Amino acid sequence: MHLKLTESRLPFASVLLIAPFFLWGTAMVAMKGVMPNTTPFFMAGVRLLPAGLLVLAAGAVMGRSQPKGWAAWLWILLFGLIDGALFQGFLALGLTRTGAGLGSVMIDSQPLAVAILALWLFGEKIGVWGWLGLAFGVLGISLLGLPEEWILSAGNQFVAVMTDMGSFSDAIAGLFDNGQWLMLLAALSMAVGTILVRYVCKYADPVTATGWHMVLGGVPLFALSGLLETSQWSNLTVSNWLSLSYSTIFGSAIAYGLFFYFASSGSLTSLSSLTFLTPVFALLFGNVFLSEVLTPIQWLGVGLTLISIYLINQRDVLSEKFQISISPDLAEPSPKEQLMSSVSQNSSEIMPVPLAQVESESEHPS
Repeated sequence: MHLKLTESRLPFASVLLIAPFFLWGTAMVAMKGVMPNTTPFFMAGVRLLPAGLLVLAAGAVMGRSQPKGWAAWLWILLFGLIDGALFQGFLALGLTRTGAGLGSVMIDSQPLAVAILALWLFGEKIGVWGWLGLAFGVLGISLLGLPEEWILSAGNQFVAVMTDMGSFSDAIAGLFDNGQWLMLLAALSMAVGTILVRYVCKYADPVTATGWHMVLGGVPLFALSGLLETSQWSNLTVSNWLSLSYSTIFGSAIAYGLFFYFASSGSLTSLSSLTFLTPVFALLFGNVFLSEVLTPIQWLGVGLTLISIYLINQRDVLSEKFQISISPDLAEPSPKEQLMSSVSQNSSEIMPVPLAQVESESEHPS
């Protein structure tokens, strides 16, 4: 089922639905210059704990209820550890060991995991159009994030890896050495967190649960930063602090608050598919503010990404239109047509008495 924006209780629901992915994409641009001047666990903690406090303050102003009972707090704690600490921790560590483009592709491919988990746990219908949209989305973000020389030589590299076991072993070793596996774990953590919010919201308000999960997830990140890192903020400039503030307020507090509010109801597959927009916004605003120019291949990736989101969110409508367009000769007959066909068939089985035989019998009485 696609997202029913008109049924949302929030004003400007369509704009708000896109907002988390717009904010995540622009936060990526804002954080680009911060990474060399800080440490990964400290940056991850800053993105979570202060943002969680802001969400809780907003929830208090809105009159949202606080979690009650051990079940609510256990689900929020699990939610915080997986979607908060693990996701942000793996993401921050992965960004220090891999390129931003490849890392973005691996992170933003998590809608695939969400779709599979939602199909398995909640029975969400994906269908042919949904799977086609997911495939287009992964292809689109790959064109956006991967180096162009990788894309152009992908066929030759694939053949070499598949035909040479030595090349295959080197590719697997490189995956773990370069940090891509950390980005994969981050994507899986976010996917599981997106699924968990359904269970969390059975026991707690989605807004306050989001705030507490960010606070509880940020605490271990700051603890790891204190134990393992040094000079976390000594090299940060005023511009870096402003970027961190934007990332915390807009890229975390507002973005996560809206995302998990929408994730608490509606189709998780459709909502998660909008994650494909994150690298699109990142590249577009990188072009505006950092003078980064998109190549023709990247523009193709933008187009495929937008097509994928349309296919996923309109998959039910497309399925109905496709069924209607089937030829009547191939379509399944209606119950009325089946009944008339049955009556016709039964009546044809009655053997009629020939008229000539009746007339002959009347002319020659016995």
